[in-house]
Amino acid sequence: MPDRRRASAFPAPPGAPIPGRLDARAVLGRAVIDAEFLRDPYPTYRVLREAAPLVWSDEFFGGAWLVTRHADVELVLRDARFSAQRTGGWVMQPADAAHAGRSGLQGFQRLFARAMIFLDAPDHTRVRQVMSAAFRPADLQRLVPRIERAVAERLSAVDAGAPFDFVGVLARPLPAQVIAWLMGLDDAEGAVSADVVAWSDELAHFVGAPAPNHAQALSAQTALLAMARYFDGLLARRRAALTRGAEPCDDLIGRLLQAERDGQIRGSAELLAQCVMLLFAGHETTRHLLANGLRTLLSHPEQWRQLQRDRALLPGAVRELLRFDSPVQYTGRRVTTDLVLHGQALRRGDLLVALIGAANRDPARHERPNELDITRRPAPPLAFGQGPHVCIGAALTLMEAQAVFAQLLERWPDLALTPGAPTHWTGNALYRGLNELSLQCSALMAATPAEAPTLPPSPTARSSEPACKP
Repeated sequence: MPDRRRASAFPAPPGAPIPGRLDARAVLGRAVIDAEFLRDPYPTYRVLREAAPLVWSDEFFGGAWLVTRHADVELVLRDARFSAQRTGGWVMQPADAAHAGRSGLQGFQRLFARAMIFLDAPDHTRVRQVMSAAFRPADLQRLVPRIERAVAERLSAVDAGAPFDFVGVLARPLPAQVIAWLMGLDDAEGAVSADVVAWSDELAHFVGAPAPNHAQALSAQTALLAMARYFDGLLARRRAALTRGAEPCDDLIGRLLQAERDGQIRGSAELLAQCVMLLFAGHETTRHLLANGLRTLLSHPEQWRQLQRDRALLPGAVRELLRFDSPVQYTGRRVTTDLVLHGQALRRGDLLVALIGAANRDPARHERPNELDITRRPAPPLAFGQGPHVCIGAALTLMEAQAVFAQLLERWPDLALTPGAPTHWTGNALYRGLNELSLQCSALMAATPAEAPTLPPSPTARSSEPACKP
């Protein structure tokens, strides 16, 4: 049986010597991140996990401890001695020494550091309380008909007689559309545009780089500030409408504005940071779950057929897909006080990279970890994190994935990967995902629009009240 005991860390004695550290390059005989890793990181994770609980790598942000085992990753995510505040070195210290100091990136750091995912308590608790109000189960359930209708419309537009790119048709645009609804962006003028998605991609290149260089930081700053200007105009129009006496809107932006008035959100920079990072994070991981998950299912046709026979397995199947090939492969934490973990002295300020993808394949936590099993007894994967920073939008992501896979199972039972089509990975070490996924389905088996799943009527259109518009 898997060993489910938790790891523990102990205070380091004052002046304790630092024992020799095991280097990842020495363990692997190569760099951690190379073309083979980006194609399939799990063999690399296995070697690192079996070598030692902690392995040092100079490939991540100038040097970091890699944490690979489930119990240790869980500890790092839960324990307050490991801080989420880590953006200063990330943004302001370049991988290319010629740009030491990264002058001109102060605007980037000012916004980036205020995002909820980079805050510790009590600031994190304060901001998360505001944000959580938009993710209440009842509010999310009201989105289900819109999500199902959007999925049906996009799939109905597919020519079922020819191969199509699932990423372009659905996995990429749908999550951006859904997070826009949740935030309260008006469909006519505030739906997530191609520009916003492109800005998000630039930010993902920076966030997903193990050691971002100056050029990547500058591109990310341009994108982040452009997204901030987009929201700044939207928020200004909302504030002006409220000043004229309009009723506040019951959406995320409306709640953030109310929280700003009440002092729960402190200043325009903090408000903008939450808007920008939620729009970014709210669709980046979901789109990779949809594409990675579908590719995995279709690569295991017996599991696809099992879902066909028993749709009740779908919620557990989505969680198993998250475990098997997590869209988010790692996250970072800074050590806040000297401590000892597995006999290794860690110093205040040391960076730990918690390899979520490795932990989700740890045989000490999951039986037969390298096998996909949609009937696996539920054991929550670490794909959404754990502890205070567990993903605030996890329930929404699961809803979207279940809606998409349910309609694909209904509409195209014979859906398959296009034979011979190349696999186009993004090449991002953090956000494991596909740029393209070519699929084919039998035209004879494809549902006609009349045969598409029956969906509830559209929700009542929102009032044209100016306060509810961007």
